[in-house]
Amino acid sequence: MRVRRRPLFTTAWLWLALGLCAPLLAWAEGLPVSVLRQLRQHEIPTTAVAVWVAPLDDAAQPRWQHRADAPHNPASVIKLLTTAAALEILGPQHQWQTELLREGPLAQGVLQGPLYVRGGGDPKLVLERLQAMMAQLRAAGVQRIAGDIVLDRSVFADEGPSPPFDDEPLRPYNVGADGLLMNFRSLILRFEPDPATGQARVLSEPPLQGLQVPATVPLRGGPCQDWRAALQADFRQPLAPQFAGAYPLACGVQQWPVAFALVDEYAPRVFEALWREAGGQLDGRVRWGRTPAGAQSLLRMPSLPLAEIVADVNKFSNNPMAQQVFLSLSAKPGEPARSEASRQRLLAWWQQRLPQASAPTLDNGSGLSRSQRISARSLAALLQTMHQSPQAQVFRDSLAVAGVDGTMQRLRDRLPGSPLIGRAWLKTGSLRDVASIAGYVRGSSGRHYVLVALIEHEAANRARPALDALLEATAQDEAPARRTARQ
Repeated sequence: MRVRRRPLFTTAWLWLALGLCAPLLAWAEGLPVSVLRQLRQHEIPTTAVAVWVAPLDDAAQPRWQHRADAPHNPASVIKLLTTAAALEILGPQHQWQTELLREGPLAQGVLQGPLYVRGGGDPKLVLERLQAMMAQLRAAGVQRIAGDIVLDRSVFADEGPSPPFDDEPLRPYNVGADGLLMNFRSLILRFEPDPATGQARVLSEPPLQGLQVPATVPLRGGPCQDWRAALQADFRQPLAPQFAGAYPLACGVQQWPVAFALVDEYAPRVFEALWREAGGQLDGRVRWGRTPAGAQSLLRMPSLPLAEIVADVNKFSNNPMAQQVFLSLSAKPGEPARSEASRQRLLAWWQQRLPQASAPTLDNGSGLSRSQRISARSLAALLQTMHQSPQAQVFRDSLAVAGVDGTMQRLRDRLPGSPLIGRAWLKTGSLRDVASIAGYVRGSSGRHYVLVALIEHEAANRARPALDALLEATAQDEAPARRTARQ
């Protein structure tokens, strides 16, 4: 009797091989077909991806899940943890105080002895607020300081300089935390082309005592492209930068923020320049030091409330501000804040608020780390918890709105007419080998979802289309394929 052989490849296997079995593949991977397509196109394996998408009103029934318990580097998405804990520990109205104090008498506009400037860790002590400080100091009757100006940043412990992340010391995102952080320790160079003269004017902000920037650079024709490289900038002498190249006319007006390399000289030079610019006189110098116990307060400069600070941190992924908030979690009267103490404070908050969720491996509060780890399921639990928190509205409002503002503004250009625009509140993250996104999405049905996606791979910089596809599938209330008996 002739034995009939069973085919080596069943019809289902043939469909899979030909790419015609997408619903089955989607069920197997726990990801939408559109996401799988983008991952394959950009050569990112699904083993590098972790996803959790679930309705806010039914967290136990995820819409999509894939390797949800695998720890991944979240990059800047870890700012969600920093800001959530800060809102609940410190409160949305928390303010940092920068205080100006004196020891000697003040008479006829002359302050005898030093002026002390004691930082409180303000995350956003920017130029406009520093200028307001000078005006208030003048209004308090100080016209001349017959002594030094002493800057005190001891609210944060001196933990030594951190090596620049990815060896990019001039990038402002690498500026470390400081108890008296002024203007993010950044110098902004502005280039304004003037075709009539064939030159581009070079302006700088903020004023720094002793800074010498070339007044102009030559213009050149051609496309804009990489205008920074075209300038051939030399920052080896931070107080006297040079430009050996030319500025492309086609670029119009551009700004170049640069982290000032002389870490300990930035704040003294800015403060002195602003004081003199305001008409104040100084007999001594501006230096770092400590405020004596008996010093008397002249004035206080409260920061913006924490609710506004976290919006800058999350919408624009501001790393220095995130680090300031992170360190502030462990600040106590008379005891400087330390990184390890802030990590322990964050983990204690996590255990109290999310006892069932796997705890993260923490390094810092900004996401500039290669060692930080958290799972997609744990991040989703954090988002669920904050949705039920008294701070839920402030927290959600701090996230970038898809296609509207912050780091999600360009989604409108990538996906014009997308149902996502204005209907998703998200935090993005990216490192050289990490792409991540997390937040809330309102589906077309009106149902709200919590969404987390973490991708850790050498091709992560090509992962944005896959993340966009996941967001769109969620916004369209796309349901996963159901497994049938045939499947």
